[in-house]
Amino acid sequence: MPPFTRAQGDYAVSTDPARLDFDAIHAYLTRSYWSPGISRELVERAAANSLCFGLYRGDEQVGYARVVTDQATFAYLCDVYVLEAHRGQGLSKWMMQSIQSHPGLQHLRRFMLATRDAHGLYAGFGFAPLAHPERLMEIVVPDAHLRAPAR
Repeated sequence: MPPFTRAQGDYAVSTDPARLDFDAIHAYLTRSYWSPGISRELVERAAANSLCFGLYRGDEQVGYARVVTDQATFAYLCDVYVLEAHRGQGLSKWMMQSIQSHPGLQHLRRFMLATRDAHGLYAGFGFAPLAHPERLMEIVVPDAHLRAPAR
């Protein structure tokens, strides 16, 4: 499938893996609340096995989102950010609209995410608290990214 791209003013959202700036992605993720200190190698490995959406202003990467998916029945949205200097312009909403319009993410049975502080953003796109939390289980290893072996 060719890269999915959307443009709006000076900005573009693209799934072209050749455009991903791993220096920029790693710089943000390593200071995020969900993966502080994550290695660049682990960021690149996660991206290689996911559907990644870069948010760009010209050639500069200013945002990112990663979707772990089979592109048929299930997707998990993670690692979503827009750099602070580019916030307040509706870019996170536009990036979410772009993600939800991707052809490989249509007709999914389940699309999940976890967030500490962006419930309002995601609720606007149909995400809601778990309807049946008793059906889901998880293994949580908060600092696993700090112990992941290099490959």
